[in-house]
Amino acid sequence: MVDRLANSEANTRRISIVENCFGAAGQPLTIPGRVLIGEGVLTKLCRKKPKARQFFLFNDILVYGNIVIQKKKYNKQHIIPLENVTIDSIKDEGELRNGWLIKTPTKSFAVYAATATEKSEWMNHINKCVTDLLSKSGKTPSNEHAAVWVPDSEATVCMRCQKAKFTPVNRRHHCRKCGFVVCGPCSEKRFLLPSQSSKPVRICDFCYDLLSTGDMAACQPARSDSYSQSLKSPLNDASDDDDDDDSSD
Repeated sequence: MVDRLANSEANTRRISIVENCFGAAGQPLTIPGRVLIGEGVLTKLCRKKPKARQFFLFNDILVYGNIVIQKKKYNKQHIIPLENVTIDSIKDEGELRNGWLIKTPTKSFAVYAATATEKSEWMNHINKCVTDLLSKSGKTPSNEHAAVWVPDSEATVCMRCQKAKFTPVNRRHHCRKCGFVVCGPCSEKRFLLPSQSSKPVRICDFCYDLLSTGDMAACQPARSDSYSQSLKSPLNDASDDDDDDDSSD
């Protein structure tokens, strides 16, 4: 079915419409063999709070952006190659339901659909696209994924020292290896994580010690446990920043 649609006028027109919605700031999306599988609004768990984002699933990439005018204009385009994607279902917790993790070597995050049916359809289509891509390329699924950041609102104190309280002066920071919310003194060191950046990035002291001794696997918490635990407290109001994607902390 996908192969039949690849060179159809209808598919080309649909992709062109998506390109136009992102405007000149977006990257071109029309290439031979690319097919737009589906689209929809998902709630992305950002650093400050959950926010609606427009997602487009193609047979080789996943694209999302901020909604400026629904169906007409989006900005802050992000493109994720599906070959590097792994997805895991998230158990329903309080207000956040019908969610799953989108994990890649460079960035990982949680999204939530409006209904259980919508969640199932998204996950099935993503898995099918990833499987088809890996089958054609002969590559193996990626086994390295960036940590999912724990939202700011889920940590009133440093998740490492358990002592430092966060205030407007004592700011929150995120360890790029484990995703925990940590204080400045607990995250003064930096370490090169090539899959995430060409420069050394902020990590907590705990992960730095393990990385320095070569025990890299131990730095990554079990996402099913730590992530679920981080969502048990109610969401707090927070400033409506653009997104966590461009944050340096």
